Amino acid sequence: MSIIATIMNSATGQPIQKMTFERMPKPWVTLHLANGEMVSADRVAVGKPAPGKFVSPVEIWVTPKW
Repeated sequence: MSIIATIMNSATGQPIQKMTFERMPKPWVTLHLANGEMVSADRVAVGKPAPGKFVSPVEIWVTPKW
């Protein structure tokens, strides 16, 4: 089962994009955004699943340079 994470901008709080991971991303993950920029995670947040759901929301907060 893959993990779908929302990449969030730490400066604005707005979502940047969604990414799929095979495993839970580590807090020190480095990834490439859709525009080609390489960013490091500031934090990885795992929320509570909605009532009656199994999937937990995962957010990776990053600070892009642009």
